[in-house]
Amino acid sequence: MRFPHGTTRRAILALALAVTGTTAFSQAAYPTKPIRLVVPFPPGGGTDLIARTVAQKLTDSLKWTIVIDNRPGAGGNIGVDTVAKSAPDGYTLVIGQTSNLAVNPTLYPKLPYDPVKDFAPVVVLSSSPIVIAVATQSPFKTFADVVAAAKKKPKTITLGYSGNGTVAHLSSELAQKTAGIELQHIPYKGAAQAMTDVMSGQVDLYMSSVPTLLGHVRDQKLRALAVTSIKRSGELPDTPTLAESGYKDFDAVTWFGILAPAGTPADVVRTLNTEFNKALRDPTVAAKLRSDGGDVIGGTPEQFSALIKSEIPRWGRIVKDSGATID
Repeated sequence: MRFPHGTTRRAILALALAVTGTTAFSQAAYPTKPIRLVVPFPPGGGTDLIARTVAQKLTDSLKWTIVIDNRPGAGGNIGVDTVAKSAPDGYTLVIGQTSNLAVNPTLYPKLPYDPVKDFAPVVVLSSSPIVIAVATQSPFKTFADVVAAAKKKPKTITLGYSGNGTVAHLSSELAQKTAGIELQHIPYKGAAQAMTDVMSGQVDLYMSSVPTLLGHVRDQKLRALAVTSIKRSGELPDTPTLAESGYKDFDAVTWFGILAPAGTPADVVRTLNTEFNKALRDPTVAAKLRSDGGDVIGGTPEQFSALIKSEIPRWGRIVKDSGATID
């Protein structure tokens, strides 16, 4: 190797060690300022709860400052797009989920971001099945009862859910197709009015995530007929899965994970992955997520990336079969 005139090997080595040491120091120092964690939905919902639970653990254990920034709108697209276009420095993150990363690419003809190209996945936090529920006074005791009644009188049994194109809506489409039935859809803008109508018997069925329905099931205001995950929910152990109800391999869940903008340094992604995984292994955090109906996941950035890539075509087919679209 040739060196500039007057430069010794010892001087070059010293310079190299100095640069390496500086780089290592800068990496070890991350983070040096507050981290913004964008939640693309309003405060108080399931996604917000998960984000705040894990963020608080990182704050308590590492003394990191993590600022929750709720950016709702357009099915989560506004908040997710904000992070896609942020500086890839590890100081702006987003908690994404099935709907805005796997469903919306097909549901929205003009999605402003690419879930694969525009993000550096960090870690999957948790997942939650969808629950099929009825009022406690409902004549339907099992999902088989619903199927039998729907086959006798198609499109007469009413089904409520919050929002067209949501995971609950599309899970219902998949369940109907699998069971060979047709229900009368009643989409709501939010869960509050839907709950009132279902519990009063004005609507026959309601489908939503475990965190949304769990309290009402525990209070015996709603009866859970089935869950859409491949295994039973830990918080609803007596509620069978659709797979157990005769629909083999049926599996439709909402998963939640942390992502950074594409181009975020690999060492920063690894640091974030390590610390979020530690938070998920904390007994208090795990218990909190499970008590709200979620299954703790964790894992590597590569596993999260593979999940997103596999879920986009899967949910895309369901969206196309349902005919749902949002401009």
